[in-house]
Amino acid sequence: MAATEEKYVILAVDDTPENLDVLKGILIPEFKVKAAINGAMALKIAASQPPSLILLDIMMPEMDGYEVCRALKANPTTAGIPVIFITAMSEIHDESKGFEAGGVDYITKPVQPSIVMARVRTHLALANQRRACEEMVRQRTRELDASQRAAIFMLGDAGHYNDTDTGVHIWRMAAYARILARAAQWSVADAEQLELAAAMHDSGKIGIPDSVLKAPRKLTPEEFDLVKTHATIGARILERNESPLFMLAAEVALSHHERWDGTGYPQGLTGEGIPESARIVAIADVFDALTMKRPYKEPWPVERALALLQKDAGSHFDPRLVALFMTLKHEILQLKEQFDAQES
Repeated sequence: MAATEEKYVILAVDDTPENLDVLKGILIPEFKVKAAINGAMALKIAASQPPSLILLDIMMPEMDGYEVCRALKANPTTAGIPVIFITAMSEIHDESKGFEAGGVDYITKPVQPSIVMARVRTHLALANQRRACEEMVRQRTRELDASQRAAIFMLGDAGHYNDTDTGVHIWRMAAYARILARAAQWSVADAEQLELAAAMHDSGKIGIPDSVLKAPRKLTPEEFDLVKTHATIGARILERNESPLFMLAAEVALSHHERWDGTGYPQGLTGEGIPESARIVAIADVFDALTMKRPYKEPWPVERALALLQKDAGSHFDPRLVALFMTLKHEILQLKEQFDAQES
């Protein structure tokens, strides 16, 4: 190790001071050494100033080395610290017990300097390699997450390319869906996944001619039937990726135009037969569509939009979810203001 590099910290734990002195004599030329004379002290030191590696005696009063090791592995702060047990050969009744407790190796007494240094260097190198691999995995995961989000943004935008919606709409309504999902007792992770899925709910509109989507008039019955197919088109596109996120997005795309009373499309589902994900997105989508400015209409006041949701609770919308949405008015308004500022 170069002189300019910071020394690794080794925590030596033994209830016999003479044994600690021996370990210090071996390690100090290359490492910084901390010492503990019992398990409780070792746990306190490790938690407050985590060492790079721990040399742990097994036979100690009150708390033996196995108990200390299990406690270290149970604490997220110290779980990743390599633990090497040090014990007399006669005391090793079951080697597997130490490995089951979380230890990585054994060194037998009386300790040999060359063996101690070799084992310590080896396990420090392995720990560094593991950390490097874990960081590489985290970085790769971040890259994949960024790529997935980029694909979601593109799918969301593609679904509205020929529509008159603005790009902000899909992310604003998706944010409404997330906070409504949380109010409906969805976990944070699941609600965030629904937010991403909701952004793709109209992906199927890419299959609808712009002459229909942009028609500056009331659609004919035949044209409206054509528009309705965007739900099944979107589901077919999204379900090609069998990941949980895209399967959820396909579910939302297919069912977000179903109605609580069974008069929706494409399947005419009723009540709780409609996936809750789609029931949530339906409320978020309609509220946002009503309160946003479109070429053919001015935005509705928020109170008027909320009143419509309440009026249609039990016919169009899940009444329980509408009631929850009403309790979120303050959060909804905050989100709306943020997105409106971004749009302008």
